[in-house]
Amino acid sequence: MGDQSKVHEIRWNPLIRQWIIVAGHRGRRPWRPEEKGLACPFCPGTPETKDLGAWDVIVLPNKFPALSPEAPKVPRFHMGFFRVRRAIGICEVIVETPVHEGDLCDIDLDHMRKVVDVFAKEYSRLGSLNYIKYVAEFRNKGKEIGVSLTHPHSQIYALPFIPPRIMCELKSFKRYFKKKNRCLLCDIVKIEYEEGSRLIYENKHFTALLPYFAMWPYEIHVYPKRHVQALPDLKEEEKLHLADILRVVTATYNTLFERDMPYMMVFHQKPTDKKNYNYYHMHIEFYQPYRDKNKLKYAAGIEWGFWIFTYDGIPEKKAYELREACGKALKKLDKYLGKIP
Repeated sequence: MGDQSKVHEIRWNPLIRQWIIVAGHRGRRPWRPEEKGLACPFCPGTPETKDLGAWDVIVLPNKFPALSPEAPKVPRFHMGFFRVRRAIGICEVIVETPVHEGDLCDIDLDHMRKVVDVFAKEYSRLGSLNYIKYVAEFRNKGKEIGVSLTHPHSQIYALPFIPPRIMCELKSFKRYFKKKNRCLLCDIVKIEYEEGSRLIYENKHFTALLPYFAMWPYEIHVYPKRHVQALPDLKEEEKLHLADILRVVTATYNTLFERDMPYMMVFHQKPTDKKNYNYYHMHIEFYQPYRDKNKLKYAAGIEWGFWIFTYDGIPEKKAYELREACGKALKKLDKYLGKIP
């Protein structure tokens, strides 16, 4: 069968009609090298960063990319329902700070604003490539999430297809706009403000809340108050306020159980295939896997097998806990790392 670690392609799942990335070489990526006494590749002075001079935020190529501009060609064959295509795309790492430990809430406000700028610029740059249909920007934190390097960093997958989760959202937004001539998310935010029990934090341009339809116990969504489709659409003042709310959300998680908490942070933005998505409203979703201080929420048979999440608890109660933690976190942020104007 040859060296299966060299298999690098995208395969079609005809049952659920979505693409699956197959990247055999990713099985060789390092797992927490600092635990073995090895140098962190993202720290200043290592081979990956030593030629960059002084830096505060950098973008590096992923050394074990799931997608690559040089992905091998694949035979264009159809074996019944089996389809395959090149794993063409780009995978990058955004290293948010030279400091080896910490979280977004440990970065001062002006520095965090630079991080937001990098996300916006990379979205535009990668999205301008003719073979890229979607720029997926996200952040994984914590061993529980499967993060192999602890140094603060985020990732970007520039994809040759639109992810199925985004496709579902686009259909819902478009259907609602055709029916109501209004944005679905704008109306959801209005109702959340009227009801009030799931709101966690807001500043002038953004709102953080635990959504009525949350799947994860302490899930938080960040919504722009203005109807925009992607990060480059934000005004300069809005970017500063986005930096603020991302720091607040991560500080809230770390304050909730008084420990360094794992989470996933996922940017939902419009595709970059040059079509009109004016009906779409960008947002950021945080998924935090704990349902209690020492109890993980496991996605198991009903979740993975049927895509039906069971919410362990009551969303309004979890939102109250997050609001309490947010209030404590704000006092520390305002004191040490700068306050939003």
